[in-house]
Amino acid sequence: MEPELTDPIVLRTAHLHMLSREQAWHYRVLPKQAAPGMLELYCEEQADMEALKEELEIISGLEIRLFPVGEEVVSRLLSQYYMQESAAAGQVLTPVNQNAEDFLIQLIREAKNLKSSDIHIERYEKKCRVRIRIDGNMVERHLLKSENYPALINKIKIKAELDIAEKRLPQDGRINFSHQQYQFDIRVSVLPTLYGEKVVLRLLNNDAAGIELDSLGFGATDLANYLQGAKRPNGLLLISGPTGSGKTTTLYATLKLLNKETRNILTIEDPVEYTLEGVNQVQLRESIGLTFGAALRTFLRQDPDVIMVGEIRDPETAGMAIRAALTGHLVLSTIHTNSAWGIVSRLIDMGVPAFQVADTLNTAAAQRLIRLLCPHCKVRKAFSDTLYPGQFKPYYEVSHHYVAGGCEQCYHTGYKGRKAVYEVIPVDLELAREIKSGNAQITELLNARGIRTLAENAFRIFSEGDTTLEEIYPLLFNY
Repeated sequence: MEPELTDPIVLRTAHLHMLSREQAWHYRVLPKQAAPGMLELYCEEQADMEALKEELEIISGLEIRLFPVGEEVVSRLLSQYYMQESAAAGQVLTPVNQNAEDFLIQLIREAKNLKSSDIHIERYEKKCRVRIRIDGNMVERHLLKSENYPALINKIKIKAELDIAEKRLPQDGRINFSHQQYQFDIRVSVLPTLYGEKVVLRLLNNDAAGIELDSLGFGATDLANYLQGAKRPNGLLLISGPTGSGKTTTLYATLKLLNKETRNILTIEDPVEYTLEGVNQVQLRESIGLTFGAALRTFLRQDPDVIMVGEIRDPETAGMAIRAALTGHLVLSTIHTNSAWGIVSRLIDMGVPAFQVADTLNTAAAQRLIRLLCPHCKVRKAFSDTLYPGQFKPYYEVSHHYVAGGCEQCYHTGYKGRKAVYEVIPVDLELAREIKSGNAQITELLNARGIRTLAENAFRIFSEGDTTLEEIYPLLFNY
């Protein structure tokens, strides 16, 4: 019996390598199950199923059993499990062969073309696998042979100039990847685990030319408030948010705006994710004492106009950033809090006196990334207020919403791309007085200024049909 389109067919990664990408797409087949000398395949219903079976048996050398399913089911599974992405030159990706000498190069090239941000290479008791992160979600791409795993890890270590003999301690390195039309940096992190070393490769985008503040997701009011803070000659401009929320990209877009021949701009980063001509960028090296705090002390003797600190993560860095802002410099940085106003309490918790926070903080911003619905396949549905989180009061009535569909354009995930959501608070004299007095209840003041919260901005994107309730759900709770 042919499965319905809604049947959740899940393919096992272990079986995917029994067909190349070209074979799967050419014959419109997918691996269902495997046994010694036999392979079961999903396929589209065809006029001559016997001829298809015989041709596949000749190619594979295995006994083939075919299981017809609907054409739309096959299309969805092919897009989901045998992803294809056209490269810049218009060429379709070549299949990745884990037995090839250049498997690592193929793997990095595949991840880059699929617009992945990270490659995870992991070892467990009974399997080794490769997963990649696309639009914030992990996707399992390859299962590796256990005997090939150590050699792959050593290749990565050699390219990153790490110690291949050290398998007990974490190591961090960097690879400058250059192959054909590809030219970018990779941050390498090696972590010893119970069954071997896990490696994460962060693919960095060296080119900041295409980053513009007005294309990141700011609303008109938020962008005006943010630019007001960025163009001030001194003070702290801080962006909060979890790891992977796009904070660094926003800071680079800001640096690009400020990067003039008349300004001296210095950055201390971990890692240097983009390169900007005209900006003096320093790579953090804690192993030799080049910390954020140490770099900031030196920066103050380098006659800077603008300083960018990758992250304020300890009292020393917070104190040095405050000192730099007090002495007439514009300091940009990131910090981990749940909201824009939470930046104030976080700095105070780090030991910065409230009066110094009030005197230096000129802009506090919070940021998150949400996935956008694929415009080719999103599905409109009626909406009920019972779908909201408990105690959440919608900002305005929503009669319908859109949910994820699935098509070849989005690999049948229903989502295509991400967008930043912001909350920007410009700190004026009145808010500075509230900081000095220790008043954390400033909701009325922010409302009077027309400041939209993260939840309100995310809700607007949802109500406009660009994302789903599931994507903004975590932002609808009061922090």
